[in-house]
Amino acid sequence: MHTTEIPQRAEMLRRATDLVPLIRDRAPGAEHLRRMDDDVVNALIETGILKMRVPVRYGGFESDTRGLVDVGIQLGRGDGAVGFTVALWWITSWIVGLFPDPVQDEVWGSDPDVLVCGTLAPTGMATAVDGGILVNGRWAFNSGAAHSQWKMLSAVLTTPDGGGEPVMALVPIKDIQVVDDWHVAGLRATGSVSMVADNLFIPQDRVIAIAPLMMQQYASKLNADRPIYRCPMIPAASASTIGKVAGLMMNAREAFFERLPGRGITYSGYGDQREAPRTHHQVAEAAMKIDEAEFHAYRLADLVDAKCAGGETWSVTERALARVAMGRVCQLAHDAIGIYNTASGGSSIFESVPIQRIVRDMEAINLHALNHPNTNMELYGRVLCGLEPDSPYL
Repeated sequence: MHTTEIPQRAEMLRRATDLVPLIRDRAPGAEHLRRMDDDVVNALIETGILKMRVPVRYGGFESDTRGLVDVGIQLGRGDGAVGFTVALWWITSWIVGLFPDPVQDEVWGSDPDVLVCGTLAPTGMATAVDGGILVNGRWAFNSGAAHSQWKMLSAVLTTPDGGGEPVMALVPIKDIQVVDDWHVAGLRATGSVSMVADNLFIPQDRVIAIAPLMMQQYASKLNADRPIYRCPMIPAASASTIGKVAGLMMNAREAFFERLPGRGITYSGYGDQREAPRTHHQVAEAAMKIDEAEFHAYRLADLVDAKCAGGETWSVTERALARVAMGRVCQLAHDAIGIYNTASGGSSIFESVPIQRIVRDMEAINLHALNHPNTNMELYGRVLCGLEPDSPYL
């Protein structure tokens, strides 16, 4: 077992804050390349940010979710695509910690900096064979694939009665076909390419059923009593990713105010936009939305951390709250960034102006199935009305 000294939350926040200038500097080039910048990824590895959800016994930090929100905000301040990809790596690292302990040894045993990309949607099909499963399918949205060594995939395993059971599995990237199809409007630098499997054999040890995971029935024995693993999957994932959205709002604010001094409002009497009452209203409204987003982000993190520390059972309402908190922050961010964009003027459409990339990245984040404000609000309202949730992803 590693004896890594675990940095305090304030230290991780400092490290992330110090990376913001580098992340911003490399953001335009990374968007052009449609993948994360190598120097940024190396800096994230060197600072230990990518080990925040890796088990301590492999040299990870097992950071609480409030720490993830702190760091995620700073990464989002730097670039939405970096914040998005790091959050994905945090989530997949945490999920790997749910697999049987020998599988974790296989992933991290020789290198705690190993990265895992993947998604939860079971868009493949699997059949049982001697010693494992054969998988066929295509999986989109593999953020960070270019810098990952493993792929987490989900598929529907056919059952003897003709039905199907969703399962999750881990495969080395070298064993699966990578398709360079990431030509998109937003989050370009995440490099979220597709992957294809054609009769791919996966050993049974690296396959687990999804249904037990949703009921907090995890396969790892060594992680069972670790606080960060006393949590349902979806609240853990929501708390891991919510900070970068609040950070992206701050990114937009800083980009707007950097260009504000001396800018006039064309075809108006305002030679300085700062003098316009409309501008005062816009920046005040956006600032309040940022404050509200931070409230929801930290409230969710504190809920997750408190219940993990006490090993408390999650109610259905609390699980739905984790979904709606994510959706609400996305809605607030979409609205606040839209305000800054509207107030930025026609010259802001040039690619050299950060606000246009921030707008596109936020639009893409808002469309993510687990983030979508409308879906999450409806789910929460349904639960508040005493009805059974219509989704297992709670």
